[in-house]
Formats: sequence, structure tokens, C-alpha cells
Amino acid sequence: MLLPVRDALSSLPACLDSLRGQSLRAIEILAVDDGSVDGSGEWLMAQARREPRLRVFRQEAAGIATALNMALQAATAPFLARMDADDLCDPLRLELQLQALQQGPVRQVVSCRVRHPGGEGRAGYARHVDWINGILSPEAHRLNRFVDCPLAHPSASFSRTLTEELGAWRDGDFPEDYELWLRWMDAGVSFRKLPQTLLDWADPPTRLSRTHTAYRREAFDRVRAPWLARELEGTLKGRELWVWGAGRLSRRRLDPLWALGLRPAGYVDIDPAKTGQSITGIPVIQPERLPEAEKAFVLVNVGSHGARDLIARRLLAKGFREGRDWLAVAGMDSGTRRKR
Repeated sequence: MLLPVRDALSSLPACLDSLRGQSLRAIEILAVDDGSVDGSGEWLMAQARREPRLRVFRQEAAGIATALNMALQAATAPFLARMDADDLCDPLRLELQLQALQQGPVRQVVSCRVRHPGGEGRAGYARHVDWINGILSPEAHRLNRFVDCPLAHPSASFSRTLTEELGAWRDGDFPEDYELWLRWMDAGVSFRKLPQTLLDWADPPTRLSRTHTAYRREAFDRVRAPWLARELEGTLKGRELWVWGAGRLSRRRLDPLWALGLRPAGYVDIDPAKTGQSITGIPVIQPERLPEAEKAFVLVNVGSHGARDLIARRLLAKGFREGRDWLAVAGMDSGTRRKR
């Protein structure tokens, strides 16, 4: 278990207890104190003297990617799992994920459903949790990878050979988990979730994904752009690129993609105030005027889940198939920042 820690003394006891209580007993817990100033490191060192499965490492505050890579270098087990210091594992989590990893292909990531902590002010987070919990199969993960990160980072497990073959976490002004998953998916790694809810995924107000620029919506858009461009290279096949959704905020999310040299043939929108107009010389048309699938590939850039469902049905009726002729690329409708 790779466990980065930063000022988590209030939640560490419950977190560690949930790992001690795993039905899978043969585990190693690699905790990296990333410059804590609240006594987390000292508490972990004291626990390690009584818990032989716990190994503690300490570094100056350098960030989660550096902490994870330090734990990775120290790991001896062939399979790795992630968790954060304010999360709780179900007793069966590691046993069930290990079984899935051993029974499936080597090049796979196995996650699980997660439990929303509840509380006021968490409506957007709850919607995100509902969304990722509905994504189970490898195909669903691939189809949704450009909407947002389709799995909870602390719920993931995988073979360490993936990190040796494809590289591990990279540090930068971007969400380290989303960058890793996009890179691995591009390399053909299969992602799936177990149907069980095996992690309590905490979301305190001080979470990095709520406070750090690396987890802002703009950072997600930047990090996905080159991988989306690579996907379009293989799927356009001479067809025009169309974008469904002409709203100003939605259009801005695709600016990093256009900066790579792509340009849409047009926008599709149902708003009569937009249709018939042009945006920077690009026409906005009604859905009925969208070319056939043989001539057009569509990026559905509409954030509302209900609206995406309606658009999907209209595209299906027109002969468009998801993944082959269209992809969803808009994030959650509230622009919610995820917990990393």
C-alpha cells in the first residue's frame, strides 16, 4: 500500500486501523511523510515500532507525486495499491482487488466503487462520485476518459510492472493521477472497477484538489489535450471535426486542443440565439444539419449528464456510434474540482 501523508494526524489512526484490519494479511504499508508539521511523521514512526508491516519514510514537502515515487521505489510486493491518509478501506478491499489482478491481464488497473462522505456543501462532489461509480467496464473507462478522471486515485491497484514499463507519477502543474491514467490508457492498459464499494473517499475543504492550481479545471483541460489529439488522429480518418455545444465556457475548455493545430468545422447547438451565427468564423448549426457519420466526427462538449444522454440518443438515431463517431469531452456540469 502506497500511502502519502501530509499533516493528517487527525485521520491517520482510523486510516491505519482500516489497513490493519484487512482480510489480506500479507501486505506492506509504505507511508511517506511529505513534510508534515502536525506530528504525523512522529506518530507513524511510533506505530512502525509496533506494526512490522508498516515502513515509514520522510521527505521535505515535495508533493504527492514525489512521495508516491519514493514509496514505489521502496516497495517489494509485485502488486501495488493506493490510498490517502484520510481514507478508509473496507476489510475486503485488498483481497478482492488482488484476486482481480491475478485473474486478469497483467496490463490492467483495478479500482472499486467509493463511498461519498456526505456533509453540507458536497453536492458537486457527490455528483462526481455517482458518475465514477457508474463507470465499471474497461470500455466505459475508455469512453469517459476525456470527460474527467474516471476513477478515484486512492482506490486503484495494479502490477508494479506497469510502472516499470510505462513510468509512474510525474510532477508538474497538472493532476498527477489523470496524467498517469491517460498515459497508461493510451498505451492500451485496461481499467475496470469492482462493483463493491470498498473505500470511503474523504473530501475535506483543505484537500489539494480544492486548493492547488494543479487540480483546477484548466489544468485538466491542458493535460488531456495531447491525448485527445492523439485519439482524434486515429478516428477522424478524413472526416470533419464538429463540436456539440457552443457555450462560451464550454468552448474555452477546448482551447488547449485547438492550440495543437486542430480546428472544428463547426459547432452544433439547440439554442436558437446561437444557431445561424458564427464564432471566430466557425458556423453554429442546428442538430438537424449535422453531416452524416461518414463525414463528421463529433466531440460532445456539454457538461450536464442529462443533456449528454439526450445528445447521445440523437446521435445514435443519426447513425453515430460512441467511440467510433463521437466522444464526450465536457466535465461535470458544475465544474466541480475532484478530490485527487
